Amino acid sequence: MSTPTSMRKQKEPAAPKVPVSLTVAGLPEHDLENDGAYRAMHFKSLDLSSRRARTAEFEGCRFVDTALAGTEMHRAELTDVELDRCDLSNMRVRSSSAHRTVVSASRLTGAAWSECAFHDVVFDTCRADLAGFRFSSFRTVVFRDCTLLEANFQDADLRGARFERCDLTGAQFSNAKMAGARFAECTLAGIAGVTSLKGAIIRSSDAWGLVHSLAGAMGITIEDAS
Repeated sequence: MSTPTSMRKQKEPAAPKVPVSLTVAGLPEHDLENDGAYRAMHFKSLDLSSRRARTAEFEGCRFVDTALAGTEMHRAELTDVELDRCDLSNMRVRSSSAHRTVVSASRLTGAAWSECAFHDVVFDTCRADLAGFRFSSFRTVVFRDCTLLEANFQDADLRGARFERCDLTGAQFSNAKMAGARFAECTLAGIAGVTSLKGAIIRSSDAWGLVHSLAGAMGITIEDAS
């Protein structure tokens, strides 16, 4: 007898393979630039905010306490990368990819990662309110203990995503692909595009937060007894 999909062991994203020995990055030598290739580097406590970089490649790198606020990247590639306690607020990242990447205890408020591909990625304890992931795809990706108030997943492919203990109040899921996406111990109040959650797997304790959104989508008015 086959095991039901909802009971199968959930696959964890593959961990980044960051080399033990890293070159310490410094400015201006290792500043972000177009077509830049950054391999086995340690970016610590650097200000890389408001940069512009196209087709930059990061492989086997670690970012700690580094500011990338307002930085714009196009066709960037992140492979085996760790970002810890970084400021990624208001970043603009487009048509880029992240593979075997962990983003932890970082700020992504207002960041926009559109048309991006995430594979084996973990967002852990991040503040990502008003963040945008429109038209992006998620394959074996976990959002864990994250604040995602009013985050935008419109037209995203979330079939390989998992949300654990996240606050998704007011998040946007219109036209997203959700079959197989998992939500556990999450706040789902006031989400938009609720009908796109067809096929998602949601804990029974979380489902109550969807009642008003579902009712509104179906034209149902819920009133308290007088």
